[in-house]
Amino acid sequence: MTAFNRIALVVLAATSLCLAGCLFSKKPRKPKESKAIASQVDEEFKQRWIEKRAGELMTRGVSPDIARGQAIEEFRLNYGYTSAAGK
Repeated sequence: MTAFNRIALVVLAATSLCLAGCLFSKKPRKPKESKAIASQVDEEFKQRWIEKRAGELMTRGVSPDIARGQAIEEFRLNYGYTSAAGK
């Protein structure tokens, strides 16, 4: 192999590496979802649902304490698969 062929081969290899985009086009990784965020959303959902259901029960004449207790129990029955239901 002549010196010219070696230089041409090296230049061709370097050009193909640079133009292929393999080294410079990596996308930044997405941040992983935090479990704290998911549990916070579950807890907020629980609080809103219980407040709404207790309000519905109180409009039917149920006392506030009993309405809240019944709403909590209904939440546990209906949404037992959430992390907030166990709390």
